[in-house]
Amino acid sequence: MQKSGKLELTWVGKYEQKEIEPRILVENPELSYGDQDTGNMLIHGDNLIALKALEQDYAGKIKCIYIDPPYNTGARIDADGKEVGYDDGLEHSIWLSMMMERLIILRSLLSDDGSIWISIDEKESHYLKVICDEVFGRNNYVIQVTIKRGSVSGHKAINPTPVQICDLLLVYAKNKEEWEYKPVYKKREYDKAYNLFLENIEDDYKKWKIISLKDAMANKHLSIDEIISKYPAQVIRFAQPDYKSVGQETRDLIDLSKKNPNEFFLQKREGYPNIYLLNGNRILFYKDKLRIIDGKCVTAELVTNLWDDMNYQGIASEGGVTFQKGKKPESQIKRIFEMASNDGDLVLDSFLGSGTTIAVAQKMNRRWIGIELGPHCYTHSKKRIDGVINGEQSGISKAVNWQGGGGYKFYELAPSLLVPNPKLPTIKQINPEYTFEMMCEAICKLEGFKYKPDGKFQGKSSEQRFIHITKEFVNGEYINSLLANLGEGQSLLVYGTKIQSGLRLPDNIVVKKIPKDLLDKCTFESEVK
Repeated sequence: MQKSGKLELTWVGKYEQKEIEPRILVENPELSYGDQDTGNMLIHGDNLIALKALEQDYAGKIKCIYIDPPYNTGARIDADGKEVGYDDGLEHSIWLSMMMERLIILRSLLSDDGSIWISIDEKESHYLKVICDEVFGRNNYVIQVTIKRGSVSGHKAINPTPVQICDLLLVYAKNKEEWEYKPVYKKREYDKAYNLFLENIEDDYKKWKIISLKDAMANKHLSIDEIISKYPAQVIRFAQPDYKSVGQETRDLIDLSKKNPNEFFLQKREGYPNIYLLNGNRILFYKDKLRIIDGKCVTAELVTNLWDDMNYQGIASEGGVTFQKGKKPESQIKRIFEMASNDGDLVLDSFLGSGTTIAVAQKMNRRWIGIELGPHCYTHSKKRIDGVINGEQSGISKAVNWQGGGGYKFYELAPSLLVPNPKLPTIKQINPEYTFEMMCEAICKLEGFKYKPDGKFQGKSSEQRFIHITKEFVNGEYINSLLANLGEGQSLLVYGTKIQSGLRLPDNIVVKKIPKDLLDKCTFESEVK
């Protein structure tokens, strides 16, 4: 990566990032579960390498990404949530590089109308935002959400400094002009400001009669919940319009209403709710505050950038797996998916942890990819999603009427394609763990070809450009046999382990040596530091 010359955050090691080897993914059929044709993927391995492995096939295809990366707080948390094993205390510059590398690939995976949602706390949020401004573009910043995750109690109540009870959610679009936000509503208590009742709403509005809500409840022998449920269009309140923010027609009607006390006035609006006025005040109807949430008609309000209704109590064991710290409630991920995706869309989480994201995705009919490095990929993420497929009923299950079903394929990252020769460590050789088919797929990925063996060629990058990989001796006769399979205007890249020296080639064929010509493609290491 080169310095761009634009306003950006810099740190030690930022421009020393290595080109990552795009590893292949190897399915473990014994760990795959349920319906194998869903396209869902659970991947165990380093998420940077795994993301690179996905990039070629999934670039521009992910609608929504949610990640909950290490907060760089100094805490160390194991698979059971105990503060010992999950390395969350990276030196600051290392943490910045870690995030930058992954965000660059995550952006490439997003569809043009996609978005990324990142959980973080206040200690790194400002640095993360500057990095995201650089990767996604400042113009694609959407919002920062504050999420209340606790209350002041116990030791917090005597804390000598301000008590931190919130997490943050940083939101960016791939292309803000193409991204469509879907408004979401949350349940709230009855709004006591609505304390009036329209007795005769079925009559002409000019003849309306208004009484107190208490009198209406007494007359009809109904409780507050019952009258709201039965007569939501008749429960009302008055509100003073913002005179400066409304159009001239509305202003004129407000003025007329003030000059004619106790008379009702109506402004009909095509495509918008009609405006009713009395004494210069607008009449608001309680029916406009009702929404269907989780299958029930309830009092609701629009969700803003303050989420104070997330229930963190008892989530440590949600989904049938225990994860004491860092776990997010299913309701939180559900809200994100409601705002940023639709049924059938592909979503991704590359810091999967306990598996909340894929559990919610499965229940909400989203296709998904989950990546986790630690052992809790097996003990938590897999266990949890298997339970979901079997119909477990915690979290959002009842809200979405989850009955079970679906499935996924379980993948491991293949080791590096090239490894040191055991006798000559400075020399690279093909990894002996690789089968010929694995080698072919890896070379295709390195060269940007779609691995699709058809008996003649192993892959193609277009209808005109193909790749052929062989262990046989490549000479003039071998090249001529390949030419017979090429059509007009088609070209071929040939990779071989044994190649005739001084080989003359037609213009539409290029020959490369294994492993010599692979070495300049990227860094071949067992682990990416």
